[in-house]
Order: sequence, then C-alpha cells, then structure tokens
Amino acid sequence: MPQNTLNAARIARKDEFYTQMRDIEKELKYYKPYFKDKVVLCNCDDPFESNFFQYFALNFNSLGLKKLIATCYNGSPIAGNQLPLLFALDEEGPKKIAHRVVINEVEDYNGDGAVNLADVRYLLQNDKNTLQKLEGNGSFDSPECIELLKEADIVVTNPPFSLFREYLALLEKYGKQFLIIGNTNAITYKETFRMFQQNKIRTGYTNFNVGMFFQVPDDWERFHHIDEKGNKIARVSTSCWFTNLPVSKHNEELILYKHYDAIEYPHYVNCDAINVPTFSEIPADYEGNMGVPITFVDKFNPEQFEIISCCEPAIEIDEYKKCSYFREIKSRQILHNGNPCQKTYHRLIIRNKKPIKNDENNATRN
Repeated sequence: MPQNTLNAARIARKDEFYTQMRDIEKELKYYKPYFKDKVVLCNCDDPFESNFFQYFALNFNSLGLKKLIATCYNGSPIAGNQLPLLFALDEEGPKKIAHRVVINEVEDYNGDGAVNLADVRYLLQNDKNTLQKLEGNGSFDSPECIELLKEADIVVTNPPFSLFREYLALLEKYGKQFLIIGNTNAITYKETFRMFQQNKIRTGYTNFNVGMFFQVPDDWERFHHIDEKGNKIARVSTSCWFTNLPVSKHNEELILYKHYDAIEYPHYVNCDAINVPTFSEIPADYEGNMGVPITFVDKFNPEQFEIISCCEPAIEIDEYKKCSYFREIKSRQILHNGNPCQKTYHRLIIRNKKPIKNDENNATRN
C-alpha cells in the first residue's frame, strides 16, 4: 500500500490511541535486560505527548540505552502548546508538522539512574540530543522513517490498529525486535497467524484480552471517562501486547486434567477437529486436531502444542442433540441438514504434541 494511502487510512479511521503510562510500565518491566546498549525506536509517537517516549527518556540510564528515537507524522490529532516550529496552520487550525527527536544522552544530576523531567524541552537543552523536522509526512513507511527503522534494534510503540498488517510486515521485513500493542483480532490475520505458527510472534505478559485505556483526541465523541488532566480516555477491550522478545510464560506447559469424551467434545461438521470451549478444557489424552478460542495464543507453548490452522466463525458443530451443553446456548444457532448446530467464534486448530497415552491415562485415573 503506498505511503499516502497508509497515512490517509490512519487519519480517516481515527485510531490514534495514546497509551497510558501505567500500562507501559506494567508490561515493559519484564524486558529490562533486552534494552541494554540498544537503539530504541518509537516510530508512531509524538515525543511531546507519547508515554512510550517519556518512559524511555525517564529510564534511559537505568535501562542502559544507546539511543532513543521517536517520530511524529503530519496532522497528529493530539496537540498541545509545544514548540512553535512543530505546527502549521490550515483551514482546521494548527496541525503537527512531522518531526523526529533523537536522544543520545540523558544527564543524571543526582546519580540515581533516572531523570525527573517535565517535558521534552529539558532533554533538548543537551547538545547531544536533536529535534528535526522531517522532509516527508512522518508515516512509518516513509523513506526517512525506514532509514531510522534500519538503525533501530528494538521498536516499541502502539501503531494504528487499522494498519497493523502493514506495520508488522515492515518489522518482519527488516528483521527487527519489537514490542507493540495491537487488536486481539489481529491474530486471525493470515500474516500474523503465520508468524504465530512459526513462533516469530507471541503475546506479552499483560493478561490477554482484558482491554486497555487510551488517551484519544478531543473531538472524539465516544469515550469512557475524562482523566484528572482533562484528557478524554477511551477503553479498547480487544487490545494486547505482541512481541518477538522472549516471554517466559510461553515456556510453561498447561496442566491438562480432562479426558476426551465424544459427547462432551463434538466434531465440527466442516473441519476435521473436535470443539474445545476453553483452553482449560483441552483433553490431555486426545491426539487429533482440536478447535480452541483464539485466546489460546496467550497460553501457547510451542514445545507442548502445534498450531495447525485458523478457521472462520461459521464452523458448525455436529452431534447437537447429544450434547446438553449446546442446548443451553440458543442465540447463535445455525442449521446443518435441517438440524440445529452451534455456531462458534474464530477457532485455532491445534494439536497436542504430548498427549497422555492410554496406559498413562489409566494410571492417572487410578
């Protein structure tokens, strides 16, 4: 997709969400060893407003960063009373001018490894740090920003959800480590799903699918609340962290306690797999394919399971009349050969690499 098209899509869909500091701190505390001597790029972040930039600026010395780079694109909707050179006037009023801030040094006057700063102006008083206008529009796929991407070791940001495919493809193309926020439904995108299959991406430490709160532009009509600073805050329930950095929970094996029963785990009509309602109900002794909710990826250990495919929501479950569990759910039934069946949400088709054998199964029950 051309650069101008990407930028237009970003603005039109109004998915410029600014992440809360507490959510950043909650997740990034687990990755401290991976930032030492690294160049960090926040390429979807206005340095004057982004909490990602503020986090890395404040923790520049304690993390041992080599360099911090942040870029802002033309027309960013979050605007305050920053430096005048960053703004241009049009018919709608002031608009941000694309710029970048490069931090090479953060002075630590009291030696505690951190800096207390009110805003970016403090950092720019250091001659080793720079603020520059960009020649282009500052879109993450622009030539200038791609050159910055090549220089970076780790990319940490909250890219526009509507451009997640394009953004992730760029990170993969240039082989970058990343820690980014995205929509949980991005798991079903063929590009993202392939990376999960190949263990090139995983969910972060924050509980999956619990939602996050983001600052949104002042002209947003649908928002959750207004914070103590007067900012509009919106809740995005389908949001989570994605990364290719190591995450220890994905090395832990699920403890499986249930056993396969043909009535309890009916076969899909149009897919060679049984239906498993939740990851906690995965039968320990089943060797075939199983359909599980996409939330399973938050528990996925590639040593224990294999992800085979991702199925559309219209998977039909057979054996309806034999299963009382499905009789209780009426709202999403469909017909198969004249008989009612249960329609599911997206399902990941997985296989257990370490199923309990019959002799182990019997020993467990005894």
